[in-house]
Amino acid sequence: MSSGLELVGLTKSFGATPVLRGVDLMVAEGEFVAVIGPSGCGKSTLLRIIAGLEEQDSGSVHIGGVCVDALAPKARDVAMVFQSYALYPHMTAAQNIALPLAMRDLTRIERLPLAHRLSRGVAEKRKRIGNAVERAATQVDVAGLLDRKPGQLSGGQRQRVALARALARQPRLFLLDEPLSNLDAALRASTRTEIVDLQKRLGITTVYVTHDQAEAMTMASRIAVMIDGDIVQFGTAKEVYDRPVDIRVALFIGTPRMNLLPGDLAGGAVRIAGTDQPVGYCTGAADGSVRIGVRPEHIRLTAPGPGAQLSASVRHVEFLGSEALVHVLPRGAPPGPGIVVRIGPDMAEVPARSDVGLCFAADAFHLFDADGRRHPVAAWSDRSGDKVIGRFEATQ
Repeated sequence: MSSGLELVGLTKSFGATPVLRGVDLMVAEGEFVAVIGPSGCGKSTLLRIIAGLEEQDSGSVHIGGVCVDALAPKARDVAMVFQSYALYPHMTAAQNIALPLAMRDLTRIERLPLAHRLSRGVAEKRKRIGNAVERAATQVDVAGLLDRKPGQLSGGQRQRVALARALARQPRLFLLDEPLSNLDAALRASTRTEIVDLQKRLGITTVYVTHDQAEAMTMASRIAVMIDGDIVQFGTAKEVYDRPVDIRVALFIGTPRMNLLPGDLAGGAVRIAGTDQPVGYCTGAADGSVRIGVRPEHIRLTAPGPGAQLSASVRHVEFLGSEALVHVLPRGAPPGPGIVVRIGPDMAEVPARSDVGLCFAADAFHLFDADGRRHPVAAWSDRSGDKVIGRFEATQ
């Protein structure tokens, strides 16, 4: 049975506050998609609508090509892992994992403690549930913890029990709502790999909600960037990082975030901080004010002088071991946060308040118009006009 997911025009408001603004999304069968965005952008509400725990104002949810809007949550064949794990503290891990299976497969009378002694059919059902619990527990490496209660488990172990409870149902669709946010940094990193390996092995269509871009970019085959209740961009991590279609995406994706400088286009030339840049000229773009983005790793520090494209003064340096971040303030630029330059650790000895030069990689420039959208057509060419050295066509 197909298990792909399609969302069509989903809207949702709480009172006068819109939370979702016509969300469209298509997830292929067996795909791992992450929905990423700042807190309050509507990610968790979107997941709850897919699961049937919230009702949308308009739009539709399709699972396996079938509209499920009229189906109750338990009829959608969806499993969800919550941020808080939602384990019952008075139950053992085995009982927590078995609970959704018991609720699905056993009647109220069959769930009574001694019912299995009165009916061979009930005993067989309970045996199948026990086998499913053991199988799911083995998949996430908690088979040796089934007799323990949540209070006797670490955060990582509780998280695995919650995953096992979801997997035991063998759902068509797996929904995870920031499941690693309560773990420490080291455990988050190791658990990311475990979840990805598990999803690939089982092939369950997965939607993973997070505000952590490292999780989204390292785990998912594609990421959907949600801002202000709308999916602004959907693509692979590389596509979203290299070619953000909106200035909000550009600023959200990347650590440290993309540098933005005000600039002007005039006659195909780009002027930044009062200086025409010698990297090339811009064709196919109308004159006017633009904002120019460049990633910290696409700027090179040089000695101040004629070879530099901009002159700047160093404000301070952050040494991070494997790299360093140099915060500089360009000469002639308007007041603002300045520019961050990523350099190797061997260059970390840059004195504060010293003068430096900046050189930009021409094909790493990103142009955004007054509305914050990627400039529709812009090609950076060398001065002879014979060679295009960078393209900036907007992608949707």
